[in-house]
Amino acid sequence: MKTILIMAGGTGGHIMPGLAVADHLRSLGWRVVWMGNAEGMEGRLIPERGFETAWVKFSALRGKGLARKLLLPFNLIAACWQALREMRRVQPDVVLGLGGYITFPGGLVAALSGRPLILHEQNSLAGLANRVLARLATRVLTGFPDVLPRGEWVGNPVRPEISRLAPPQERLPQHGGPLRLLVLGGSLGAQVLNQTLPAGLALIPLQERPEVWHQSGERHIEALRASYAQAGVEARLTPFIADMAEAYAWADLVICRAGALTVAELATVGVASVLVPFPHAVDDHQTANARFLSQVGAAVLLPQDQLRPETIALLRNYSRDQLLEMAARARDLAKPEATVTVARACMEQAEKFAARSKA
Repeated sequence: MKTILIMAGGTGGHIMPGLAVADHLRSLGWRVVWMGNAEGMEGRLIPERGFETAWVKFSALRGKGLARKLLLPFNLIAACWQALREMRRVQPDVVLGLGGYITFPGGLVAALSGRPLILHEQNSLAGLANRVLARLATRVLTGFPDVLPRGEWVGNPVRPEISRLAPPQERLPQHGGPLRLLVLGGSLGAQVLNQTLPAGLALIPLQERPEVWHQSGERHIEALRASYAQAGVEARLTPFIADMAEAYAWADLVICRAGALTVAELATVGVASVLVPFPHAVDDHQTANARFLSQVGAAVLLPQDQLRPETIALLRNYSRDQLLEMAARARDLAKPEATVTVARACMEQAEKFAARSKA
């Protein structure tokens, strides 16, 4: 039985693609061990999925304050010792790093110990850990083109149920009635979307108004209900969406942030979008992610400081035919086999490592 050590943590944007690869390799009989920080998001998600864990305590590479900067070398040394201990215990045939600060000590130890290290960078602007480790990695895979030297554009792994959706040319012609607008606030809720959408939709005459499904995040659902009621706009409001494939298949147009995984899902599904990048993302990488779709006419890039009710009211000018054309352009950029491609790269390097070990 081959063993892979997957390193990812901090945010769902790093963790969810790793889980897609982990599930695929486990289905092929692989032993999957996850290296992360027990105090991070992965500390809850990974045990729930039944994967073996290898915890390393390490804080972010970037940080504010003199004390954090002074302590960073000592924290890094301690984290590398922990990673080395776990590497010796797990004995992986291949190591896959998907970003987040926790990737750095494990990736460094893997490379220096001669184990094959594969990196996958989800964003169109690489994170600090992956930028450094790319020089040491056996292979470098990317979710967007032209991200890192030696990078191979393979796309971002997405959930298999999303990859299996019919293309937009088959889905959208079956939609009847008003346009269908899906608003995604994310797990925490994008407050700017929650505040602006109801007022903007109220400016659209009732007979031209789209049907709305708005996901708000748990903390904001009651305030969102009040906002829609005050605006006199009917909408389906939910804190979370359990079946994203169903939601994407329902929609003609999506308004959302521009995280790497979201952009990958929009392309894989083939759906038109208005992307409002989170302006405080590290290196403004969400704007770069959004341009991947907007520069070919597959999406509209709308900076947050330009998001106003009057802007939302312009949605009345879109026809379903126009949105279908945008959706088709998004689909043309998709890499629906990304999960399999990343898994195959890991399998190939594991075989080469095994052959070298026997020589």
